Amino acid sequence: MSTKRKPPNQRKHKQKPKKVPKTNRIFSAEFKIQAAERMLAGLPVRKLSEELRIKRTVLYRWRDAYQQYGTAWLCRPSGRPRKTPAQRQAEIDTSKDLKIAHLERTVGQQQMEIRFLQQASKRLEESRHKRASSGGAASTEPSGK
Repeated sequence: MSTKRKPPNQRKHKQKPKKVPKTNRIFSAEFKIQAAERMLAGLPVRKLSEELRIKRTVLYRWRDAYQQYGTAWLCRPSGRPRKTPAQRQAEIDTSKDLKIAHLERTVGQQQMEIRFLQQASKRLEESRHKRASSGGAASTEPSGK
């Protein structure tokens, strides 16, 4: 019993619905207040979430902020809070202090290396002078055994 397959263009497949691309939607202050008030009035969050097509976590966040701060929470700018000039300057100063400390350590290490090399050079010169002033050969010849 052989089964023939239909060509791809004649197959009947259920096509999956295309997903709506996720984009960050921006909601007005009035919209957020209405949603929070509807939640506080007793409307189930799941129903409101489906109706508005907004995640429940976002709705809970709006409700909690509305309960805690009232409408004042709408005045804050969205996104990550910006740093004040004083905060930026403090970061720059800290960065400079760290860089200076690193450079000072590097200079200290280099000074130690220079002192070591100067002392080694001085000892080498002294040993050369001792050999030259003793009148003897600087090195001995191999024995003829």
